[in-house]
Amino acid sequence: MINQFDKEWAFLSNFYPQEIEFEGIIYPSNEHFFQAMKTLDINQRRAIANASTPGLAKKMGRSVSLRPDWEDIKDDVMLEGLYRKFANEELADWLLDTDDEELVEGNWWSDNYWGVCHCKKCQAQGIQGQNRLGQLLMKVREKIKEERGLK
Repeated sequence: MINQFDKEWAFLSNFYPQEIEFEGIIYPSNEHFFQAMKTLDINQRRAIANASTPGLAKKMGRSVSLRPDWEDIKDDVMLEGLYRKFANEELADWLLDTDDEELVEGNWWSDNYWGVCHCKKCQAQGIQGQNRLGQLLMKVREKIKEERGLK
């Protein structure tokens, strides 16, 4: 199991620098892309794309005019961003190098939707993270295997 997206596995993180182009806008990372997609306002999207760091993009995403269908589409948006990110051949190779390991976005900031929080509070409460990011990464990995005839 790969249970944190740092060090040698940092490329699995949404904060990893890999440009994603969507509708004529270049996003420096999947985090930039994901946060920008929370809104339909093109000016807010461009501002997020220009954020100096993924962390700032995430912060900006908390104050956008949220599109009405966001909760219904956020997983699909994340998957789209991951497909675009791993269209990069080198990153796709690295993802394939994880073989069939379970990918778990372990964190310490209480994100139990996209990952699994390891903080004492979440662990004491027995909170089971949904690990949606890890699940979607494994889905992308399977698609790459199929496309390359490895499955």
